[in-house]
Amino acid sequence: MNAAKRLEIFRRLHEDNPEPKTELAYSSPFELLISVILSAQSTDVGVNKATTRLYPVANTPAAIYALGVEGLSEYIKTIGLFNSKAKNVIETCRLLVERHGGEVPQTREELEALPGVGRKTANVVLNTAFRQLAMAVDTHIFRVSNRTGIAPGKDVVEVEKKLMKFVPKEYLLDSHHWLILHGRYVCVARKPRCGSCRIEDLCEYKQKTSDD
Repeated sequence: MNAAKRLEIFRRLHEDNPEPKTELAYSSPFELLISVILSAQSTDVGVNKATTRLYPVANTPAAIYALGVEGLSEYIKTIGLFNSKAKNVIETCRLLVERHGGEVPQTREELEALPGVGRKTANVVLNTAFRQLAMAVDTHIFRVSNRTGIAPGKDVVEVEKKLMKFVPKEYLLDSHHWLILHGRYVCVARKPRCGSCRIEDLCEYKQKTSDD
């Protein structure tokens, strides 16, 4: 895919949604961090239902740590893998209090040192909470990047690096949100909704399938 196509794709996505946001509900970098940890192999809707109950009771590292694993589990037991997530969150809260003064660190290295925080989670927090140039590649973004031809790659790290290189600079900061929303609601896994897609004429998946 050439640079002109990519520019037009993101121009249209920006036009349709000038200020894209995550669908996770949060009011602080810490709340976002915990919500993203909880969202692994779970839906944002499911996470929001749990955190709507949790955060009014405890929404700081010290407060959630005070709940303990069992106490936290009561709030998040509707979320998949809640036992292991509860352990990770409690340990993360302990480290935030002891090493970071209760604040969420703003570097990938420090974030990835927290239990339950991998590269994708760190990138979400850096980009969404701290507005740093970072690209969190989940299954939706991986699919959209490969299917459309925007940034094809064999694994998530390759796609991440290509997106950071190829997405037009003026759109890079918000491109994570546009791509994930596009993959979640339009360029879905099994039956992509090509007929209602704003970038259908620019997408190389459509061209391939029509040529076959």
